[in-house]
Amino acid sequence: MIQKEVTVNILDGKEERPIAVMVQLAGEFQSRIYFESDNRKVNAKSIMGMMTLGLYPGEPINITIEGDDEEEAMEKIEKYLTTGAQ
Repeated sequence: MIQKEVTVNILDGKEERPIAVMVQLAGEFQSRIYFESDNRKVNAKSIMGMMTLGLYPGEPINITIEGDDEEEAMEKIEKYLTTGAQ
């Protein structure tokens, strides 16, 4: 299991497309992936959960990933959240 705090630089909690892309990206991995913000923890593979989290630029988010591909997942998710690149 790995955990990391990442500062969000691309998402706006009211924009659905970046969140949908994030959920799709998380779904590419076998690992369990969770985002936590303001004491709310959601499954990053759940579109409804991610929509309720409300991520905003400049906001720190804690990411927890556990599984066989956790390192690759963390690398790609962090890259997307900080640069918008997939």
